[in-house]
Amino acid sequence: MEPQSQASKEKYAADISSIREARDRIKPFVHRTPVLTSESLNVLSGRKLYFKAECLQKGGAFKFRGACNAVYSLDDEQAAKGVVTHSSGNHAAALALAAKLRGISSYIVIPKNAPKCKVENVLRYGGQVIWSENTMQAREDTASRVLEETGAVLLHPFNDGRIISGQGTISLELLEQVTHLDTLVVPISGGGLITGVAIAAKSINPSLKIFAAEPSGANDSALSKAAGQIVTLPSTDTVADGLRAFLGDLTWPVVRDLVDDVIVVEDNEIIDAMKLCYEILKVAVEPSGAIGLAAVLSDRFQKHPASKDCNHIGIILSGGNVDLGVLWDSLRKP
Repeated sequence: MEPQSQASKEKYAADISSIREARDRIKPFVHRTPVLTSESLNVLSGRKLYFKAECLQKGGAFKFRGACNAVYSLDDEQAAKGVVTHSSGNHAAALALAAKLRGISSYIVIPKNAPKCKVENVLRYGGQVIWSENTMQAREDTASRVLEETGAVLLHPFNDGRIISGQGTISLELLEQVTHLDTLVVPISGGGLITGVAIAAKSINPSLKIFAAEPSGANDSALSKAAGQIVTLPSTDTVADGLRAFLGDLTWPVVRDLVDDVIVVEDNEIIDAMKLCYEILKVAVEPSGAIGLAAVLSDRFQKHPASKDCNHIGIILSGGNVDLGVLWDSLRKP
């Protein structure tokens, strides 16, 4: 009898059973996203790279998996009251879409500095936008007020077992699509994505290495790993607007236990990787979605002691919601 993996033995917010249940629950609604490859990027990285294109998921990001699982986990009485969340990005649109599919109301608290394209997605999917100031405290306070007024169910963007289980379905798909992976590289922010991915992946193959990719201007996860406890920052500053949240109490234990290391990259490296995704993979990827490629191409990864055995690497292109107006303006600059 094979020994259990650590992911199977420990008590986390999700497990392989809840992730498999999530897969069955959301299967009628989500895309089974393709895995892309490029010989040019293989040569550039010196590895075999396999890109899980969650930028092609409904809503333009992996977030739809978790939101869909959470919404369809509610009983009819709960669902009738609607759902509420606070988010500046892809979770907002994902929850609005999932709620629309189930025919229930969604109340989305969005800070005033949220990217225009992501606000437009919320409105497109019928979400009711409630504006807040830009701080996390203001977002949480506004969401609490909406909860009191509506009686809706709060679905946190990442610190929720239902959300985490939904995100973990990515691993189930990817490890079926590419059976010989030895490494996964995953964007990290609040940790919902990498938590679900790591639990599922390590349950299936305990020897898999898992690296988080994080921007230097929001490097709380790297600091937390080094300190052995959650570290927060007074502010964040990165082009990767989807990676500005801090770890939660449900995601931190998995990052602590199952993530081998955090690769921190600079914004210019993220932008270069984003360009490669457009030019070579021919997919629209936002900065947060391109950070996995940026990490693998970085000296920090290439010279990392654990990377010498990383030959077949799965990279999650987590989202593709780009503000085209901002992008075009940046391209016009000399």
